[in-house]
This record gives sequence, C-alpha cells and structure tokens, in this order.
Amino acid sequence: MKKRFLMSDQTLFRDIDVFEIDYVPELFKYRESQLDDLAYQIRPALRGGRALSAICRGLPGTGKTTSVLRVFAELEQTTTKIMPVYVDCQNDRTRHAVFSRIYSALIGHAPARTGVSLRSVIDAIGGALQQEDRSLIVCLDDANLLHYNDVLGDVINSLIRLHQDYPGARVSVFAIVSDMGLDLASELSPWVTSPFRPSDIYFPPYDAEEIQGILQDRIRIGLYPGVFPKAVLNCVVNQTMESGDVRVGLDLVKRAALNAEHDARTEVIEEDVTTAYAEAKHIHLACMIRNLSADERLLLRNIAEMSRNQREPLISGAVYAKMSIESKASYSAVFKRLRKFDNLRLIDLSRVQSRGRTSEIMLRYESERVMQMCE
Repeated sequence: MKKRFLMSDQTLFRDIDVFEIDYVPELFKYRESQLDDLAYQIRPALRGGRALSAICRGLPGTGKTTSVLRVFAELEQTTTKIMPVYVDCQNDRTRHAVFSRIYSALIGHAPARTGVSLRSVIDAIGGALQQEDRSLIVCLDDANLLHYNDVLGDVINSLIRLHQDYPGARVSVFAIVSDMGLDLASELSPWVTSPFRPSDIYFPPYDAEEIQGILQDRIRIGLYPGVFPKAVLNCVVNQTMESGDVRVGLDLVKRAALNAEHDARTEVIEEDVTTAYAEAKHIHLACMIRNLSADERLLLRNIAEMSRNQREPLISGAVYAKMSIESKASYSAVFKRLRKFDNLRLIDLSRVQSRGRTSEIMLRYESERVMQMCE
C-alpha cells in the first residue's frame, strides 16, 4: 500500500503560519519608503502632539496592511505615548462597530451589546484619551468599504473632531484604500477633509523580482532546506504575477508543500503547484470582490452570468443594456467600472476598433465561482 502521508515528525514545514495572510514578517523588504513615510506621520505624536493622518493607497496584496501593522507593533513595544488601534472594515462596517473596536482597545473590554448608545461609546473613548494623555492613531483597513456604506465621512469626522468635546484628545486616522478609482479627497465633504488633511502614501504592485524575494524569504523561514527547488519557485512567481497579488503566491507555496506532504515526498514538484493554483488563485478573486461596491458586484455578477452561456466574446454594449435596466447606470459609469475590473485583473477588456466605443470582455475566472462570490 502506498504511504500517503509523512509521519508527524517528518513534516516539510518549519512554521506553516509564515504563509498566512495576516503574518507580519520580521524581515519586511521593498517597502522602506512607505515605512519611512508612516514614521514621518507619527513623529509629532512621539513629541506629545497629534500624529498626521494618511491614506495608504494601493491594490490588494501590495503590503499596505503589513506596513501599518509592523509600525503599530513597534509603537506598542517602544512607547506609551501613542495608542495604535487597527480596525478591519471587512468585519466592522458600521459606525457603531468601528467605535466599539476602538473602545475595546482603550478600555480593555467591549461595550455592552444592548442599552449603550453610540454617543456613550464615543464619550468613553474621549474620556479615556483625556485621562491617559495618549495620542490615538486609528487604522481603518479597507476604508473604502465604509465609504460604500456612506459612513466613512462620519467616522473620520467624529474621530478627528473629538478634541472639540474632549480638549486634549489627540486623534489621527490612517485609511487603507484598495480601490484605486476612489479619490477620498474629492469624495468626502469639505467638512471632513478640512481637519483630516491626509498625506497620500502609494504602494505600487510588486514586480516579479520582488515577489520572488518575498517568497524566498518565507520559504527559508517556513520550510526545511531543499523542499522548494528554484525552478518550481519560478513557476509560482509566474502564477502570482498573473493575479498581481503576493498573497496568491504565499498560499500557492503552502498548498504546493501540503500536496508534496500528502504524497509522502520531501520535495515539491511543478505538478504540486499546478494543482494548488486551482484554489490559490481564488484568494485574489475573493479579496477583489470584497472590496467592490454593491453596484460593482452587480455588474461583475451580470458579466459572469452572461459569460456562462456565451461562446463568443461578451460585448460591452450588451452588458450596458442589462445594467441600464437593473440599476439605471449610464454607459460612462458602466465603462468606467469595466476599466476598473480590467485593472484589477478580473476581466480582459479589448477595444474593438471597427465598432466605435465597443469593447470585448473576457472573464478571467470561472463564471460559477464569480457568481457565487458576488452573492
């Protein structure tokens, strides 16, 4: 009988957590400039003032969250003057949820689930900042999701203006935005942007060399020597560049090594990578869809539904005709979203020269999976 699994003491992994999305590496390359920019924003708080606010902007999988968490970890280890609070807006999408998360970090426990108003939660936060004389920095990760729910402006305004009701309370906001088509400076009202005044910190996509360096470092820490040959790593890098999301590469390495373990081998082969990519590639798809607005998800779902039963390339005019009925969207609005999907590598958009503004649309993922995720 073929041996399907290695024994428990023969695992290929030194530390499998190294390949998780939320892992913060000690060695963090290729984002020195952005880390310096974040440190500059924080410097006034180290001197007893209020930190400067910032917008960390870039596609998913470009190191935005890891950079902020790394800086926050250093603050927690080196100073008591600053209270950094991280809020994942994929989980906390309402004003009450955001301020409850901040309350928990400051007070040490969550507010009561019933009978406590949002005003009471905010008052408790302001009072704690006054009493402890600390500067608060709130990171709103995927802040664009709050914007889609029409609460981002209220959240930022309540935080930045907290000193008006609680003199001495010093609060700044780091907003992480994955929607490259969203310009917060113009989308938020002047009443919010006036005290907010964020600096823009851009996180460009990793190139192939940088992705290879990141994966090599994780493999060195997370796997035993000789498990991942260079030729197989090159295959992973190529697959990762298809999505432009380094998280796909990290998951691909983990799944490929698990496949090798399953077959009781001590070395990963290209077939392990090919098999693993069938699932790993959907990490990028899931992250992209989570960051879309409701109208954008509706458009993507319609594209998937129309592509499912169509052999010829999908035409933008047909997509617009369907969207104009369901959402009353203009052609310009629909085409702007199509260009965004193309930039996010969800679709391939090709202009048909003989048909004016008409373009052909090719979905890059399986229609059924896209429809399922859009739900």
